[in-house]
Amino acid sequence: MNLADLLSLFSLPFMQRAVLGGVLLGILGGILGSFLILRRLSLFGDTVGHSAMLGVVLAALLELPATWTLMGFTVAFGLSVIYLIDRTDLGSDTVLCISLSGSIALGTIGFSYLKGYQGNLLSILFGDILAISKTDIILLLLLLGITLVWIIISLPQQILLTVNSDLAIVKGVAVRRHRYFFIVLLATTIALTIRAVGILLVNGFLVIPAACARLICQQFVPFLITAASIGALSGIMGMIISGGLDLPSGPSIVLVQLSGFLAVALWCRQS
Repeated sequence: MNLADLLSLFSLPFMQRAVLGGVLLGILGGILGSFLILRRLSLFGDTVGHSAMLGVVLAALLELPATWTLMGFTVAFGLSVIYLIDRTDLGSDTVLCISLSGSIALGTIGFSYLKGYQGNLLSILFGDILAISKTDIILLLLLLGITLVWIIISLPQQILLTVNSDLAIVKGVAVRRHRYFFIVLLATTIALTIRAVGILLVNGFLVIPAACARLICQQFVPFLITAASIGALSGIMGMIISGGLDLPSGPSIVLVQLSGFLAVALWCRQS
């Protein structure tokens, strides 16, 4: 594809929505993924992401709107998992493994009852960022705005919670309230990201930009800004590569993120 064809492709409205969606998802993924890896919750994001299969199946069985059902399901699932972790003596990894296995088992059984729906399995697993709608863009802008306001007004508490949660409790920080609100933001972001990159790749969208930024930055705020920038830039580059080489868009973005992470890791090892 030559440059003129590529420019013509990106002049189409659905491609412009896809690029904007990729940038917004990259920023959200970078910011929330930073908290995810610093608080050692990467497995939690993976569990909520894979549980979304059950949410998609429920939406199809009950003939409900997929986006709103998925958002409601992932938030309810995430809060339930955190509640179980808080209220039992089991390790968090044990609760997460049980929740992951249970949701996939239920989702697989439910999927067998969906007549004529099997053809959409690939779109659930890998997503389709080209199908992002104006409603999705509005939801992403709203979610990004809420996330930024939440970080700005509670930045000292978030830093203390991330660095030393025990000290945060002693200082009187409402740990549980902040924790549960973070889970709501994270689960909603996961639900919207799944529509773009699918269940299998959603955790990479959250973890890779933040992990890459972690190798570069040691200060909290620059770390957040770098992770968000890497997420946004990878969204643009991934869409350009996808359009130019006619490759799937979501996996292309994740591969750009992975290439960036490997390059930074090698550079840090040599310096």
